[in-house]
Amino acid sequence: MSRAAILGGMAEAATVRETALITGASGGIGEALSKIFASRNYDLVLAARSGQKLSRLAAQLAEQHRVRAEPVSVDLAASAGSEQLLSFLQARSIQVDVLVNNAGFGAFGPFAESDLREQLGQVQVNVVALTHLTRELLPGMIRRGRGRILNVASTAAFQPGPMMAVYYATKAYVLSFSEALWNELDGTGVTVTCLCPGPTRTDFMARARMGNPSVLAKSRVMMDADEVARRGFEGLQKGRRLVIPGLLNKILAHSTRLGSRGLSARVVRRIMKGIDATRGAP
Repeated sequence: MSRAAILGGMAEAATVRETALITGASGGIGEALSKIFASRNYDLVLAARSGQKLSRLAAQLAEQHRVRAEPVSVDLAASAGSEQLLSFLQARSIQVDVLVNNAGFGAFGPFAESDLREQLGQVQVNVVALTHLTRELLPGMIRRGRGRILNVASTAAFQPGPMMAVYYATKAYVLSFSEALWNELDGTGVTVTCLCPGPTRTDFMARARMGNPSVLAKSRVMMDADEVARRGFEGLQKGRRLVIPGLLNKILAHSTRLGSRGLSARVVRRIMKGIDATRGAP
């Protein structure tokens, strides 16, 4: 059977449950979302790099909630990663009803001194893989007249980000892309929601080398991944265009519109200097 037939969902299969594909599912917000979807009786396709952790999570959710949970170990930073994931879906004739583009990472430090492969990897995961999966799975949703997409961006999307220039830029793409699709899909039965969390207690900071995670985790502005995931899921179910969890995060995100982008960049740079000062802190 052709990919168009599988991914496009030309045949309406009588299924008991809808299926959600969640990338970056092995930890943080992605893991929290996986647990929420399973508790709401969704079958799952869980994608991430960490195969063992992913397999344990899938087995746990399948046993606890009596749903199907398929783990897929794939590196979306590789150019062939998205294609491998789509081939997995095709081989198993899996129709995706909800796409959660959660996979993403950042890297801290001056761009001119950064590792080029790591910077391009951010673009590949945060932008290219998200766009690829959306383009392949969206037409089938439109033909069926139903479907939901949750793209996980960040409050970083609302301003330039010195010391994390590529990461901030990729999240600005995710926000703009999602809002444009939300408009395009009006009346189709398909919705796109952009989730823009602020600082969240995950392993993101450790991977981005943003100082001592235990120091930063004590910040009052940080939210738990479970709470962020809950608000994102609720916004997705309601078809909301944009979800910014936390009152302070909403205020900070919208306040960037009141000043110049140059001023926003200077504010972010000052914050980054404070974060840099925690590197090596006990």
